Amino acid sequence: MAKGRLLKLRVPVSLPWLQIYSALMILFLFLPIIMIILFSFNSAFTGMFPLQGFTLRWYQEALKKTILRVAFRNSVYIASLTSLLSGFLGTMAGFGLTRYHFRLKGVLTTFLTIPMSLPTLLIGVSLLSFWAFLSVPRSLNTVIVGHAVYCVPYVVLVVVSRLENFDRTIEEAACDLGAAPLQTFRHITFPLIRSSIIGAMILVFAQSFDMFVISFFNIGPGSTLPMVIWSMMRVGISPALNALAVLIFIPSVTMLIIANRFTEISFEI
Repeated sequence: MAKGRLLKLRVPVSLPWLQIYSALMILFLFLPIIMIILFSFNSAFTGMFPLQGFTLRWYQEALKKTILRVAFRNSVYIASLTSLLSGFLGTMAGFGLTRYHFRLKGVLTTFLTIPMSLPTLLIGVSLLSFWAFLSVPRSLNTVIVGHAVYCVPYVVLVVVSRLENFDRTIEEAACDLGAAPLQTFRHITFPLIRSSIIGAMILVFAQSFDMFVISFFNIGPGSTLPMVIWSMMRVGISPALNALAVLIFIPSVTMLIIANRFTEISFEI
C-alpha cells in the first residue's frame, strides 16, 4: 500500500500550459482597457491605486463638453456614410469578381485589396496631395472618400467569401421558373447574402469611427472625436478622457459583436 502511494507521488503534475498562456495573453491585451474602466469611476484626479472612491463626475464632464458632442456627431456622420458607400462599392466589386471571368482578374483582386495593407499615413498624405491637385476644399466629405478607400476592401473580402460558397443552382431554379435577373437578385440572392453585407458594413462603421490618421490629413476645419481626444491629451491626461474612452469602447465592441454575429449567420445558411 505504501509502495502504491509512493508511485502516485512520483507521477509528474501536468499543467495546462496552453490554457495558462491563453489566459495571460488575454490579460495582457485587455488589462489597459480594464484600467481605463476602473479609473473612469475613480474620484481622484490622478489615475493610481488604490482607488479613492466611486464617482460619475468624469462622465458628466465628458458629456457636457460641446466640442465633444459636435465631434461625436461628425464621427457618426462620417462612419455612417462610409459604411453605406463601402457596402455598395464592395458588394458590386464582389459580384464582379465572383460572377465574371476575365483576364487579369487576379491582378484586379490584388489591386482592390491593397489599400487595407497600406499604412494609413500613406493613404492620408496621398489623398491630401490629390485634393490639393484638384483644388478640392477639404471637408467631412473628403474624409468619407478617404475612409471608403481604406474600408472597401473589407467589404470586398467578406462578399467574395460569401459568394464563393453560394449555391448558384438556387438562382438557376428561379430563372427556370420565369424570374427576371433583377427579381432573382431581389428575392433570392440578396436575402441570402444580406447578413454578410450588413456585418461587413458594421465592421466598416467601427473602423471609420475610430480612424484618426486619414481624418487628420483630409478633414479641413472640422474635427472628429479621435482628433478631439488627441488634442485634449496634448495638454495632459484628464480623468474625463477615461470616461470618454469607455463611452466609445462600449458601442464599438457592441457593433463588432453584432457584425461577427451577422457573418456567422451568413456562413451557416
